[in-house]
Amino acid sequence: MKASLGKFRFLLFLSVILSASSLMAQKVREQQAGPGEKMVPTGDGQAIAVPAGPIGQAVVTGNGINYNGGPVLHNTVPIYIVWYGNWNGTGSNTQTTVNLIDTFIGGLSNSGYEKINSTYGDTTANVSGAMTLVKQVFDTGSQGTRLRNSKISAAISAQLTSGGLPTDPNGVYLFLSSSNVKESGFCRQFCGFHTHQTLNGADIKWAFIGNVDQCPSGCEIQATGPNSTAGSGGGADGMANVIGHETEEAISDPDLNAWFDSSGNENADKCNFRFGTTQTASNGAQFNQTLGGKNWMIQMNWENSRGGGCDQTLGGTFF
Repeated sequence: MKASLGKFRFLLFLSVILSASSLMAQKVREQQAGPGEKMVPTGDGQAIAVPAGPIGQAVVTGNGINYNGGPVLHNTVPIYIVWYGNWNGTGSNTQTTVNLIDTFIGGLSNSGYEKINSTYGDTTANVSGAMTLVKQVFDTGSQGTRLRNSKISAAISAQLTSGGLPTDPNGVYLFLSSSNVKESGFCRQFCGFHTHQTLNGADIKWAFIGNVDQCPSGCEIQATGPNSTAGSGGGADGMANVIGHETEEAISDPDLNAWFDSSGNENADKCNFRFGTTQTASNGAQFNQTLGGKNWMIQMNWENSRGGGCDQTLGGTFF
């Protein structure tokens, strides 16, 4: 269905909770799901709906989202990237996309947008709103081009055990796949998800983000993003939006037991594909953030203060 701006494609995503290799996912839906719908696995990559949850040891905050007792990630959060598949290809599967995403992550750190996450904390401290891209590696396809969650975790684990990436329980690992890579559920059920898992002896927080040019009608905000060029596809812009969503949640709810509301929605879920006030870029695309010297169209985040609301920047106007 269409957003109020006319050309934007809206998705109504649903948080998904899977036990064992538990994950929170952006669910691709055609309609609004019932409050608190929960998914449980029937096998790797498959799930069925069951009644609402989780509740946990909820703390009443009065801001529309509850603290459930788990930790958040503090200080400057290290970001690690596995670029999986062919990133020397055509369209948006190129070094240009790599450079854009690197710029986006750098621009997020300490931005007014990311400072919204600083309204979340645990019994030790609050989220800082700072992050840094520490290291990225390229995996041209060690697990093939048809992935399940177990293959993604195997690819990440291989980087940790080989020393390609450090084993860091305080970081967030982004697994970004090129558009020729198929993942069970991607484009059909979700555009991205985050989870945590014991890998190489540590509690590793990781998120899957596919190249959304694989399903532009389902996972891209607009056909032409503010950083799109002719013939390149809108993958970098669309992936940036999903990265914003998943990093917000992976930092404020890293072990899936910290911050979510009574329906199971994490902070970014509560503002899913809601953008607020926008401007028009020189190529005709809409944008609402300028980060790292570039324009981006990024969904808002739920501010856990002032009664709660979707915001573009900490202390800004609620939408």
